[in-house]
Amino acid sequence: MPRTRNRLIAAARRSMLQRAELHRRLDVARAALKPGALVERGKYRIGEKVDDTAHAVRQEFRDNRWPIAIAAAAGLAWLLREPIKEHAPKLTRKIQDLAADVADHFRPAEEPDEDETEELEKDDEAVR
Repeated sequence: MPRTRNRLIAAARRSMLQRAELHRRLDVARAALKPGALVERGKYRIGEKVDDTAHAVRQEFRDNRWPIAIAAAAGLAWLLREPIKEHAPKLTRKIQDLAADVADHFRPAEEPDEDETEELEKDDEAVR
């Protein structure tokens, strides 16, 4: 009989431990299924996906800088096509005028005609 009693006591202890473990797991599951916890888990997973995507985009940009930069410039030009169409003729005219002014500044002075040089020489002789 003492053996049976010890077995019953051991079985009761195991039962209490199992019950405590089940209650702990139930509390964990209950806490995990609360709306706030579900929202936090969803925000965490979305954040992880955003971080992974940002890392992939950065890596692609590092690997393909020039093609992406050219495509971005082309896209920007396409978005601004209407203002460009409106202001491009004025800007082109201003640039042409500026280029003409710069060219005139560096162009050598025109040589005077022979008649003008003869008159200048006669004036010089008259002064002497």
